[in-house]
Amino acid sequence: MATSKKWGRSETCPTRYAWGFVHYIDLAVILVYLVGITLFGARFRRGQKNLRDYFLGGRTAPWWAISLSIVSAETSTLTIIGTPPLAFAGNLGFLQIVFGYLLARIVISLLLLPHYFRGEMFTAYELMRRRFGERIRKTTASIFLVTRALAEGVRVFAISLVILIILEEFYRRFQLSPSMGEIVSIVLIVVLTLFYTFEGGMTAVIWTDVVQMALYVVGAVASFAVILAKIPGGWEHVVAVSAPAHKLSVFDFRFAPTMEFFSRTYSFWAGVAGGCFLTTATHGTDQLMVQRLLSARDERQSRVALMASWAVIFVQFTLFLLIGVLLSVYFGDNGIAPPAKLDRIYPEFVWRNLPAGLAGLVIAAILAAAMANLSAALNSLASTTVVDFLRARARGLSEAASLRQARLWTIVWGLVLLAIAIAARHSTSVLEAGLTIGSIPMGALLGVFLLGVLTSGVRETAAMWGVAAGLAGILYVHFYTPIAWTWYVLIGTAVTFGTGWLVSLFQGRGGAVVEE
Repeated sequence: MATSKKWGRSETCPTRYAWGFVHYIDLAVILVYLVGITLFGARFRRGQKNLRDYFLGGRTAPWWAISLSIVSAETSTLTIIGTPPLAFAGNLGFLQIVFGYLLARIVISLLLLPHYFRGEMFTAYELMRRRFGERIRKTTASIFLVTRALAEGVRVFAISLVILIILEEFYRRFQLSPSMGEIVSIVLIVVLTLFYTFEGGMTAVIWTDVVQMALYVVGAVASFAVILAKIPGGWEHVVAVSAPAHKLSVFDFRFAPTMEFFSRTYSFWAGVAGGCFLTTATHGTDQLMVQRLLSARDERQSRVALMASWAVIFVQFTLFLLIGVLLSVYFGDNGIAPPAKLDRIYPEFVWRNLPAGLAGLVIAAILAAAMANLSAALNSLASTTVVDFLRARARGLSEAASLRQARLWTIVWGLVLLAIAIAARHSTSVLEAGLTIGSIPMGALLGVFLLGVLTSGVRETAAMWGVAAGLAGILYVHFYTPIAWTWYVLIGTAVTFGTGWLVSLFQGRGGAVVEE
């Protein structure tokens, strides 16, 4: 069957109906959601008087809301549209990484949370200043700003992939340019998310995250039920078809100290070790996640929120992977060829097969994940800029002036992410490279944080050498070896920690930096 290159449409995907009245109903559902969530988030502006209110939500949010916000922040549009294809083309092996997520949460609770709640902090990198000094603080904060902006900017681009599926029939019918539609969709989502993040700060981020997370999980459950209903024989037939093909397999315990072993992305060892180090880095040193932990009322509630989020993440990934298994059986039973890009398979199936209204709800749920991730990035980028750079230079800045700067930098970072997203649409390789960039520095960040909390004699210069060696080492691994990305953070952490510790032996012992 032919594929329309102009519109990126796979004619092999089953189509329930062309663009018509029912799709206008779905589009109305999406628009109502976009307007509703924007107005809901903007209402939290009331009562904001200082940076504590704007960046930490005044530390008033309950643990369960923070827990759901953590889940929402680590779930992007790419997670929702990219997870089902993993099981469609493979099996449930990705869950091995999720088990590593649990171990990481235990490590963060024991090693990092106690340090974050000694005094009031707004960012993760203030801990680096207390332990080492200003240079390492600004180095780690700068790494976060650059990599988070690149990674988040290209994630925003993924929104246009979903919008193209929604409106491609509309474009064809009225002979409109899909390229212009991509730009309009990106601008629309960024502007709406920027508006409520600018107005409501961290409180808006947390509570809109709760709503958006609930929406995309409900959408996924509805999708699961509809797809399963379309398969004659139901779940028993799915198991009968999938089990012999090993599509329901989770664990791969094969072990051998060879390059082939380290190049295999999804194995039990790569999942537990790689998933643990990756999540310890992203949830323990990345401001995007640490900001949520700091927003809890106290250390105990922060710990409960972090641990509870794992249970939700496990259920969520299992659900999306099983949707991929169902789609594999449905396509196989009906002799339907999947789209050339498997990332299209879930949103395309939803749009073309779910009942009117429900399709709009599920697509709105996918956009909800994008907005939740984007709002989290905007607030964390702004908080790091204001607290770790601007206030560090102007310590006498009033709370009112700091709050104005916080809102200003929220706008600035919104424009930066918008520019990166529009640039990324020109090349798939830019998208893939940008997402990979986000994982490369995590090992260096985790390594220097562990140097800070596990040692007492390592000084700032040694820590700087450790960060440089960790970044150089993982860049070499990425470009010159076949080692899978699941090992990147572990390797980067080991190189950073080891180098920093060794350099400190030649410098002599020195005390930690004392907070002023």
